[in-house]
Amino acid sequence: MGTGVQAYISYRVITKTNLPEFEGPEKIVIRRYSDFEWLHDRLSEKYKGIFIPSLPEKNAVEKFRFSKEFIELRRRALDLFVNRIAVHPELKQSEDFRIFLQADEEKMDRARSYETGIFKKPSDFLQMFKTKVSDVVLGKEKPVEESSPEYEKLKNYIFELENHLAEAQKQAFRLVKRHRELGQSLADFGKAIKLLGACEGDSLEKVFSEVGSKSEMLSVKLQKEADNLLFNFEEPLKDYVRAVQSIKATLVDRANAFRQHYDLYREKEYKEHNLYLKADSDEATKRFEHIVAVMNEELARFQEQKTADIGLAFHEFAKGQAKLAKDIADAWRGVLPKLEACSS
Repeated sequence: MGTGVQAYISYRVITKTNLPEFEGPEKIVIRRYSDFEWLHDRLSEKYKGIFIPSLPEKNAVEKFRFSKEFIELRRRALDLFVNRIAVHPELKQSEDFRIFLQADEEKMDRARSYETGIFKKPSDFLQMFKTKVSDVVLGKEKPVEESSPEYEKLKNYIFELENHLAEAQKQAFRLVKRHRELGQSLADFGKAIKLLGACEGDSLEKVFSEVGSKSEMLSVKLQKEADNLLFNFEEPLKDYVRAVQSIKATLVDRANAFRQHYDLYREKEYKEHNLYLKADSDEATKRFEHIVAVMNEELARFQEQKTADIGLAFHEFAKGQAKLAKDIADAWRGVLPKLEACSS
C-alpha cells in the first residue's frame, strides 16, 4: 500500500478458534509489520524469562523490498511468529495477543499508542542497562555476575550454538546461490548447444537439440530445488539464528535481575532493620528465581522444538538433493546412446 518511500506491505491475519475469550469462531484483521513489532515488544516487556518468538529482520535492501521472494519469506516468518505464540502455554493467554488478533484498526492504533511510565517501549528501558548488563553477559566486565556452573554452561551453549547455526546458515545460502547459478548456466548452455546443432545440421542437429532440451529442463529443476533449499533449509536455519538472539535477550533480563537481587541483598545486610528494604530485596530475589525457573522450562521446550525443526529441514534437504541427483542422472543417461552413436 502507498507509493514510493511511503509504500508498505499489509498482512491478512486469520484467526479460527473455539475459545470463549475470543469474539467469535473466525476473525480477519489487517496488520502491518509495525503491528507485529508492537506485539513482540509488549510480550518481551511482560514475560521475563520466556523466549519470545523472533521476528524477521525489519530492514531490507530497497530494490528487494517488494520482490515476490522477499514478501513470501517475510510472510512465512511472520506466520511462524504468530503460530509459535498461539501454541505457547503462557504467551497465548496474553491480552496483547488477543488485541493483535481481533482489534480493528482504530483499537489497534490506540493500543500501540498506549504508554506506561516514562518509557515508550521496552527497548527504551533496556537501553539504560545496555552497557552494564550486556557487558556482564558478554564477559567484558566483571562487576556482579552469576557464577554457578549451570549459568556458565548455559551461556557457553548459547554462544556456541549461535556460531554454529550462523555458519550452517551461511553455507546453506551458498548452496542456494550455487544451484541458481548452475541452473542459469545450464539454461545458457542449452541455448548455445541448440544453435551449434543447427549450424552443423544432419544427425548432430537432432542430438544437440536433445542435449540442449535436457539442459534447459534440468535448469528448471535446479531453480526449483534452489527455491526448495531457500524456503525449507536455509530459512529454518536463519530462523533459529534469530531465535538464539531472543534467548540472549532473556539472558540480559536474567543478568539484570541477578544484579538487582544481589545489590538489594547486600544493602539489606548493612541495614538489617529496614523493613521496606527487606521487602524490596525479597521481591528482587523472587523475581530472579522466577526468571531462572522459567528459563529452564523454556530451554527444554526450545531444544525439543529445535531438534524437530532442524531435523525436518535436513530431511527436506537430503530428499531434495536425492531427487535432483536422480533427475540429472536420468536425463543424461537418456542421451548417452545417441551421443555414443555420433562419436563412433
